[in-house]
This record gives sequence, structure tokens and C-alpha cells, in this order.
Amino acid sequence: MKKLFGTDGIRAVAGHHPLDFLSVYALGKALVELLRNKGLEPDILIGRDTRESGVWIERALVQGIRAGRGRALSAGVITTSAISFLTLKHKYSAGVVISASHNPYQDNGIKIFSSEGMKIADDWEDALEKAIHEQKEVTAANHIPLRTRRSLVNEYIEFLTGQIDPLPSSRGLKVVLDCSNGAGSAIAPRVLAAVGCRVAVINNGPDGRNINHACGSLHPHDLTHHVIKEQADIGVAYDGDADRALWVDERGRILNGDHTLFVQSRFMKARGRLSADTVVATTMSNMGLEVALQRERIKLHRTRVGDKYVLEQMIALGANLGGEQSGHTIFLDSCPTGDGILTSLKMIEAMVAADAPLSKLVQGFEEFPQILTNVHVSRKADFAEFPEIIGVMAEIKRQLGGAGRLDVRYSGTEPVARVMVEGRDRAEIEALAQRMSAAIAKYLGTDQAI
Repeated sequence: MKKLFGTDGIRAVAGHHPLDFLSVYALGKALVELLRNKGLEPDILIGRDTRESGVWIERALVQGIRAGRGRALSAGVITTSAISFLTLKHKYSAGVVISASHNPYQDNGIKIFSSEGMKIADDWEDALEKAIHEQKEVTAANHIPLRTRRSLVNEYIEFLTGQIDPLPSSRGLKVVLDCSNGAGSAIAPRVLAAVGCRVAVINNGPDGRNINHACGSLHPHDLTHHVIKEQADIGVAYDGDADRALWVDERGRILNGDHTLFVQSRFMKARGRLSADTVVATTMSNMGLEVALQRERIKLHRTRVGDKYVLEQMIALGANLGGEQSGHTIFLDSCPTGDGILTSLKMIEAMVAADAPLSKLVQGFEEFPQILTNVHVSRKADFAEFPEIIGVMAEIKRQLGGAGRLDVRYSGTEPVARVMVEGRDRAEIEALAQRMSAAIAKYLGTDQAI
């Protein structure tokens, strides 16, 4: 049975299985049944990003929920982390976000949160997948009225603005926001302005099809020009659902989620806020971060890729800061999921407290050269089935020793094997990455290149 949930929910081309009408309907109905089996009243909060397909997907989901005799309320266009926050605040039994994050507009996705505002557990996903695979034909209703409460957005904005003290007028930083024509377009500028920033905004005119198009966290290079032109203190690039944030410093340098963890861990530790002097990151975080945090006497624990796994490890270790290189950062004392807008506020707070530019705050963290390659695969077989692949992995790890890392994993959303090699010598790691990729391609590859 094909697995439908990846590292961040279900994601596919909108209109195609498992994001066709019938599958989404089946998911909504199955979610109600699952909640009842868990002893929960089926009250479900829904939000979506700005993709044109989000409207009909939301209606299909609601029709399934109502067919199962559940109740659904829509918050309209809103960020992923807002649904996490509001689900927990108002004690909904589940929250659902219709978004494909950083993917192009043709794709969409469904993420589900528990009543605690956390991504649902793997066994919940398995139960929902089974229901989708066993779906039966249904007759679509002509019209389904959808209850929408726009005031929920204002509640979320009020929560965010309360996370830091308003900036003194003399320290109002100049910020350029790239909203990726996504869910944060109408929210992020209001929040940053409300705390005292001087805000310039780009890519905040969503039309249903321009989400993530040559902008946002996957394409931050245009933001660098705006930061320099505006003589801004910082540039912020969100993705389509604004649960991640990347940075451009005042000099135009692009910074990632590892820089966020470095800045925030030092800031929080200096103020006695860093629980267990520990940060949780993933296998993709740069080895240079580990070295830099060791100097600060801060422990770095790694987990598998996916913010839900970062959160699980944070809870297990008693940590309150964790995140991914891609820009998801979790401040567990505030919210149990990554929130790009919240992270923006935290970075601005650190800059104001230090009375220093972002370029200075990241000094002391030197990234190791890191090579990432993708290999299209015909199937996601266990690498252990292929002794030659395992042998190449072992040889590369021996060659790197303690001065580098190799990470090989499958994408959670694509038929791709991802190879990451890092070390101090770029030429060496490029050769090692090519060797590892060739071994995987020999046994599992397709003719398609990336």
C-alpha cells in the first residue's frame, strides 16, 4: 500500500490522487471517525494558503467531515502555525492546514494537527491512509455552506505581537519582507509594523497561482537587492505557509535556519532561557553549527528530517529550541510548531538587545562546505538490500573520519534519494557526493536527472 503521508503531511498535484475530490472527502470522513475512536468530539479547525485549489479542497474536506457527522470551522487564508496555535487555544480536537508549503501552485497538501497543536503521530497517519485506500464512491453535494471566522486571524496577530516588547522608536529596525505571495502576505507586515519595525514588503499580492514563484524562501536572491536598496537592517523570506523563515543580513548575505539556531541559542542561554543548554537540529544541519555551539557549551542533538521529529526530540530532551536548516524553527515555550513570523520577531529581539547588526550576531559560526545531490529513484528500497551501496557509504565515512559527515535519505515528498556530504575540503566532498550518488543510481536510479 503506497504511503501517502510524507515528512510534512500529504502533498501532491491538486486534483490528482491523493488530492482528488474523492480522496480528500474520504480523509475528512476518516478523521472524524478517528477522533471519535480516540474519545474526542470531532470539532475541526481548517485553514489554507493562497493556492487556487485550496478553495475546492477545503470544501471537499468539509463535505467529508460533515458526512461523518463532524463539525468544521474555517479560519480562511492563514499560516500553518496559526492553525497550530488556534487549535490548542480553542481546544479543537484537530486542526487541518491545506498547503503545499514551498511547492509551486499546481501542488497542494494537507497537514493535520492534534488537539495539542502538534503534527499527528504516525499511527494516526496510518489509520487515515488506510481509509483513503479503502474509499468508496460518493455523490458530491451541489453546495456546502462553509462557516468561516475571520476574527481568528486577529487572535493570532495579537498572540504574535505579545511575544516581544514593542521596540523603542529610536530602535525601529528597517525590515524587508518577502511574503512569497503566500499565507503570510496579509499577516506578517501587520505584525512587524505593530511591534515598531519600519516595514517594506515584496511579493505580497497573491493571485492563486504566483505563490512561491521566483520568490520566498526558495528564491531569496531578489530579496538581497531590496535589502541593499532600502538600506534595511534585515530581510526575511517566508515560504507559502509562512512556517519557515530565511534571512538576508544588512550586507546582502543570505542566511539559513542554522544561523537562526546559532543566534537564538546564544541569546537564550545568556538570559537563562535555553532549557538544558540544548538545541535540537536535523541530520541536514551543518557541522559548523555543531562546532560553534560546542565553543558556547551548548549541546546539539540531531534527529531525522522533519519538524515533527525535531519536536519529538525536543520534548524527549526537555529542550525548548530546535529547528531545521531550511528555516523551520520551534520555540516550544511559545508554540509547538515552526512559525516564520514568530522567528522573525525573535531575531529582531536579539538584534535590538545586542544593539548589533545581524552580520555581527552570526560571527563565530563558520559553515563547512556542504554538497547536496538528488538522485531520482524508481523505488524507495531499503539501502541495506544493496551491499555495494552500503559499502560505499562505509568507505566515505571512513575517509571523512571526524572531519566531515555523510547523510543519505529518501525525500518524504518526492521519488528522490538525497545525498549530503560535508567536510573542510570542497573538492574532496564533491567527489565523494558524486561517488555516493552514482552507487545509488546504479541500483535504484531512473533515466531522469535532477
